[in-house]
Amino acid sequence: MSRRIDEPAFVRAQYETEDRLRARKSAYENAEGDDPREFAFQAIAEIKPSRLLEVGGGEGEVAERVIAELGVEVVGIDQSERMVEIQRLKGIDARVGDVQELRFADNEFDVALAAWMLYHVADLDRALAELQRVVRPGGRLVAVTNGIDHLQELWDLARRETSMRRITFRSENGEEALRRHFESVERRDARGWLTMKDEAVRRFAASWDDLASLVTAPPLEEPLRVRRHSTVFVAEKAS
Repeated sequence: MSRRIDEPAFVRAQYETEDRLRARKSAYENAEGDDPREFAFQAIAEIKPSRLLEVGGGEGEVAERVIAELGVEVVGIDQSERMVEIQRLKGIDARVGDVQELRFADNEFDVALAAWMLYHVADLDRALAELQRVVRPGGRLVAVTNGIDHLQELWDLARRETSMRRITFRSENGEEALRRHFESVERRDARGWLTMKDEAVRRFAASWDDLASLVTAPPLEEPLRVRRHSTVFVAEKAS
């Protein structure tokens, strides 16, 4: 049986080093269409923040850009000691921590960013309550996730049902969860395509247990065309 991606042991294994994360990110180097990272950046810039909290920021690419282009003070929280180490090497104020128990005062940040990480949280409502608590009145949470149809052709190739159907925070149910904690929620959908050669498919599959069968599958005769679907949710806290 497949492991749930919100199991603490699974999350630790995925982000103990940067290898698996980088294998997946490399598949997006030739992405076509909307860029959800740009949508997220614009959602942050719109509020003209002075202080931002990023949870589960991985290697800190968004935090780097926010600091450089917007002059915002950024605090990064991640459960992975390695991700925190990488962020600190980039000059980010990064700390080991848990989004389900944020060690900050109420109303401390103008905006919080949770990009492609809330589906890893065991208690989603507890995490969202904490994010709502530390954002100031009138501030916002920018939360990014994927839809059920994201990378569908890759799952079809593996003859597996997408693991996105099993997660608690995705494009199809994220708004409902956010509305339990925030006054208003807007969604911005980003769609596009990837072209994945055989090597890219195998690297991606090696990083994600549910797709492991593709590592030893027959070579692809031609590159695989794969759809992308991500959603940026912009959740506003009451003023």
